[in-house]
Amino acid sequence: MMEYPNFSVLMSVYFKEKAEYLEKSLSSLVHQTVTPTEIVIVKDGSLTDELNSILEKYSKEYPFIHCYGYEKNRGLGLALNFGVEKCQYDIIARMDSDDISREDRFEIQLKTLLEKKVDLLGSNTKEFIDDITNVQSTRIMPESHEEIMNYSKTRNPFVHPSIMTYKEVILSAGNFRNFYLCEDYDMWVRILEKGYTSYNIQDVLVYMRVGKDFYKRRGGLKYCKAIISFKKMMYKKGYIKYRQYFKTKYATIVVSLMPGFLREFVYKKFLRK
Repeated sequence: MMEYPNFSVLMSVYFKEKAEYLEKSLSSLVHQTVTPTEIVIVKDGSLTDELNSILEKYSKEYPFIHCYGYEKNRGLGLALNFGVEKCQYDIIARMDSDDISREDRFEIQLKTLLEKKVDLLGSNTKEFIDDITNVQSTRIMPESHEEIMNYSKTRNPFVHPSIMTYKEVILSAGNFRNFYLCEDYDMWVRILEKGYTSYNIQDVLVYMRVGKDFYKRRGGLKYCKAIISFKKMMYKKGYIKYRQYFKTKYATIVVSLMPGFLREFVYKKFLRK
């Protein structure tokens, strides 16, 4: 029987999230076939009584759940930056507070991480509304390191809550930082720039809650400006060529500023399975 290494799960919670979603997410983590050695939860600012109640309940029942935090909301990037420093173990898995991990997620990821000897690992995911039986779409990610590198020139090559990597890798690339809507993409690019190897498991290990307004939130001027700003940074530091920057810039403008119903069609028809 395989012996699995110790590992941490990192999660951030802020006040707008729903307590029932947080409870389902935590339940999926503590009932894994390979249980996390610790779950580090960052309270990104003051939380509601309902959210605090769930965290207190789970922390009491599962002593390996450790909660940290601060009074004022700082944003996801800085919350994860803070949380990475709190993680005790070198292997870190990410998880969002409203998503659900398949019960064998960590068992499969740990085996893959060690057998393939990669530094950054993700998986395919399914997006659902309300319940995991109500799947809206599937995200099929590039598999090999070469495919991931090519894909990263135009789109985010990993689904954030499916990630498993090493604390050393994150810190050597500069840790997470605030980059509105691109905190994860920014982190993966910096890791790949360092020459670390990567892989996406071609299996669905995480169910992502998208909500009814998911496609609406993927549009608007603020969203558009954030994505273009990030792509401009990628171009200026030489990660992408001008042709790639130009192409993704105008694709972002078109998709971000089109009506919500049309954006939903584009996502489901061309960006999802």
